[in-house]
Amino acid sequence: MDRVLIESLGVDTVIGVYDWERRITQRLVLDLELATDIRAAAANDDLSQTLDYAAISERIARFAADNAFALVETFAERLAEVLRHDFAIAWLRLTVRKPGAVPAASAVGVRIERGTAAGPSPCA
Repeated sequence: MDRVLIESLGVDTVIGVYDWERRITQRLVLDLELATDIRAAAANDDLSQTLDYAAISERIARFAADNAFALVETFAERLAEVLRHDFAIAWLRLTVRKPGAVPAASAVGVRIERGTAAGPSPCA
């Protein structure tokens, strides 16, 4: 399987467990790897035959704006579900970082993998 990458995507959302965090938006930074087979898109130079990273990025921004969670873990899990459903993504790796959450660290966060990366055999 090939991978479509979206790296260092910044989104603003309500995220955090403290009362003051529930009253503001904070920036999260996301990295995604999305499994797909790009051969048909490449052969035909056709966006409709691959994952549209602009559409996916817009969906992520909408998700972040429309939701509020206490935990980065919940944000990551729910976003993975939405993306897999909305874009028929068989497998993804999602890293969500919350910069500045711990003063001694540049960021804290989680990395999850969902689905299966195995696709149809190119010989099948």
